[in-house]
Amino acid sequence: MTQFGRPKTNTKAVTLRLSNEMLEALDSERRNQKDIPTRPEMIRRILADWLEQKSQAEK
Repeated sequence: MTQFGRPKTNTKAVTLRLSNEMLEALDSERRNQKDIPTRPEMIRRILADWLEQKSQAEK
């Protein structure tokens, strides 16, 4: 279960705007996940996957 409350101290907030089309695609992908993550969590997962793929490609 997602926990809310005070954020970790070793993080920084990032604010971004997304087009309606990007939000629709993001929400669609969220609904495909078993736990239906929040938008920020889905963005974290997508970014983590991208960084992992980039890291693997550089080897």
